[in-house]
Amino acid sequence: MTQIEFSDFQKVDMRTGTIVEAELNPEARKPAYVMKIDFGVLGIKTSSAQLTENYNSEDLVGKQIVAVVNFPVKHIAGVKSEVLVLGAMSDEEGIVLLQTEKAVPNGEEIG
Repeated sequence: MTQIEFSDFQKVDMRTGTIVEAELNPEARKPAYVMKIDFGVLGIKTSSAQLTENYNSEDLVGKQIVAVVNFPVKHIAGVKSEVLVLGAMSDEEGIVLLQTEKAVPNGEEIG
């Protein structure tokens, strides 16, 4: 594991957001959803995520998640992915979304 300085961690902008739309991306090599996520004052952002193993699109809508919002835009299977949705990756469970325990306003900083 590579150690970083606290100042490096402070550069990562993680925020809360609520998934408002999720649909399968037919162009993805590995099954993935294209999601629209409401980050409050930051607006609605798009992300592509391989979550099909544990979630169906209907269950994703309304979930409040945590994402990194200050990475450069990445083009993934025809999708302009603006944020990186965070999840725990388990060999047994697949990807499990990081979610807020209680609802907070969209766009709140994680720190």
